[in-house]
Amino acid sequence: MSSNRIPARDLAHVAVFAALIIALGLPGAINIGISGVPITLQSLGVMMAGALLGPRKGVLAVLTVIALGLVGLPVLAGGRTSLTALASPTSGFLVGWIATAFVIGWLTARMLPKYRIVAGVGINLLGGVVVLYVFGIVGMMIRGHLSFTAAWAANAAFIPLDAAKAVVTAAVASQVHRAYPALLRDSTVQNAKPAVAN
Repeated sequence: MSSNRIPARDLAHVAVFAALIIALGLPGAINIGISGVPITLQSLGVMMAGALLGPRKGVLAVLTVIALGLVGLPVLAGGRTSLTALASPTSGFLVGWIATAFVIGWLTARMLPKYRIVAGVGINLLGGVVVLYVFGIVGMMIRGHLSFTAAWAANAAFIPLDAAKAVVTAAVASQVHRAYPALLRDSTVQNAKPAVAN
């Protein structure tokens, strides 16, 4: 009999990484220039959630943070709530966290059981820079009424920092998956697999 319940172990993973994403926002945000795009460490936590937990649990960790912010808790850098972020020109980045965690988690899951750092960096760059910036730039074009060129120019300076986050995430993921290879496995999927008769 299958169940849609999330096992306690997976819930613990989700909770820990949601807490990590929130904690990485505690140093606050630095706004550069007039674009209003903040530099934060929280996207590092989003990349790690995908790379370490996989697509399902990684996305759940991100959704947990966003949900807490939607009920008014200041879980985002600078003491912002999700409502504040979604009302700003940078709302696309918050929405993009979901896609970032999914893309990184999905591709990482297909690379395992052997995590390769170079491939991991590439996956993290794809999800944590390319995908995230697509959402962010589109959001700035819609909510900030900017042209593509202006939105791109407002974000280009942040690419080196986000690329560095992709490298750090790959280095951490390599060590974690080596020490704890079961972390990315989804208990719900495993428990739903039918037994194979010998």
